[in-house]
Amino acid sequence: MVNQLKNSFFQVFTLTSLWITLLLTVFFKDQSIDMLYLWRIAGIAIISAGIFGVMYNVLWNYFTLRPLWNILISSTFSIFGGMGMVWLFSKEMFNFISPWLPGMLLLSVILHTIAFYFYARINSRKQAEELNEILK
Repeated sequence: MVNQLKNSFFQVFTLTSLWITLLLTVFFKDQSIDMLYLWRIAGIAIISAGIFGVMYNVLWNYFTLRPLWNILISSTFSIFGGMGMVWLFSKEMFNFISPWLPGMLLLSVILHTIAFYFYARINSRKQAEELNEILK
């Protein structure tokens, strides 16, 4: 489990770092960046890897919490982690979108609920097919 989480963390960290570097290259190619901004990119990648590489994996695959708690925890971490990443990327952008935080939280809970029930439906079908194959 620890090796899987470590691999997942570093995969998401690497892909996020490359993605942010690509975005900076495409949209800010004529501007120079401060070397300390590279630490912000690393911070964004660490937050993203912590949430998507470790937290989601542990929450949905290893913890045995009720679905309501999974939805609330994942929604909260994802919104506040996302806001932290936006703050690291651009404080002006953070100040622009922060008034919509309650709406983003509500939308996140709704979308995580929908995703959970689709995931649960697909997972239960897969388990039913596996059990039917065992019984044959």
